[in-house]
Amino acid sequence: MQIVITAVGPDNRGLADPIVHSVTGLGANIAEIQMYDHDQQSVFSMLTRVEVDASHRQELEQAMAEVARTTGLSVRTWSPEITERKPRLAICVTFRHETPLAVLRAIRDGHIKAEACVMIGNREKCRHLAEQFGVPWENIADSSGSPDDGRLIDICDEHDVDYIVLARYMRVLPPSSCWKYAGGRIINLHHGLLPSFPGIRPYQEAFASRMLTYGATSHFIVPELDAGNQIIYQSTFTVPPGMSCEEIIRRGQEDNEPHCLVEGVRRVVDGEVRLHFNRVVAMK
Repeated sequence: MQIVITAVGPDNRGLADPIVHSVTGLGANIAEIQMYDHDQQSVFSMLTRVEVDASHRQELEQAMAEVARTTGLSVRTWSPEITERKPRLAICVTFRHETPLAVLRAIRDGHIKAEACVMIGNREKCRHLAEQFGVPWENIADSSGSPDDGRLIDICDEHDVDYIVLARYMRVLPPSSCWKYAGGRIINLHHGLLPSFPGIRPYQEAFASRMLTYGATSHFIVPELDAGNQIIYQSTFTVPPGMSCEEIIRRGQEDNEPHCLVEGVRRVVDGEVRLHFNRVVAMK
C-alpha cells in the first residue's frame, strides 16, 4: 500500500535520516522524497511517499511516532488507499456559500462518496450551512477574520481528516500547514482559469482582456506556490459580447464555481487522480 509521511519542525542536522532508515528497515520502497529548508524561519519540511506491505502499516506508524518523539518533528502518516471507511473532509469557508453548499449537497446525494466531518471558517457567514447539514462548525479567527492557522491543522488532526477542501476560503495557508497536509491532501477552488488569471480578481482581469470565456479551476495546493501542474479540473462558460462584468461574476459564482469544485473533489475522492512530485497523475 502507499503511505505518505510528512515531517515539519525546527531545522537541525540529521532529521531525514531516521525517517528514511525506519521505512527502508520495514522493506518499504521509497517512491518520492521532497525536502525543504526554510532558512529564514529555520524550519525543516519533508514529504516521503512509500510503498509498503499493508501488514507493516502499524509498525511504520509506530516508528514515525518514535521519530517525532526523538526529533521534535511534527510527523503525520496517511494513506490515500482508504477502503475501510469513507474519506473524511474538512470544508474551509469564508463568505461565499455557493461552493460549500454544492459540496455538502453532493455528499448528501452520494455524488461525492465522502463524509463532511467538520466545517472551518474565518467568518461566521457560512455557519448556517454546517447547522443545516449537521456538520460540526469551528471558527478559527479573531474579530478581524485573521485565522489561527495552527488551530486549523489541530482541528483537522482531531477529526482524522483525509482532505482539506478550500471552498472559497479567502486566506492563504502558510507553507508549514501545506507541508503538514502535503501529498495531494489540500484541494482548492480558484475562481478563474489557471494559469492565465491567477490573481484575486480573475473575473475583472478576464473582462478587461475582453474575454468571452470564463472559468474556474480546482487544483491541489502545494507548499511552494505553483499553479502549473496541480490542476485537477477546470470548467468554463461562454458569454455573449456586451454582458456586464457583474452578470458574468454572478453566473460564475452561482453556477460554474460550485460545479468545478464538486467535480474536482469527486475526482480526488474516487481515486481518479493523485499528486506525485507536485504533478497531477491519472490513476484510472
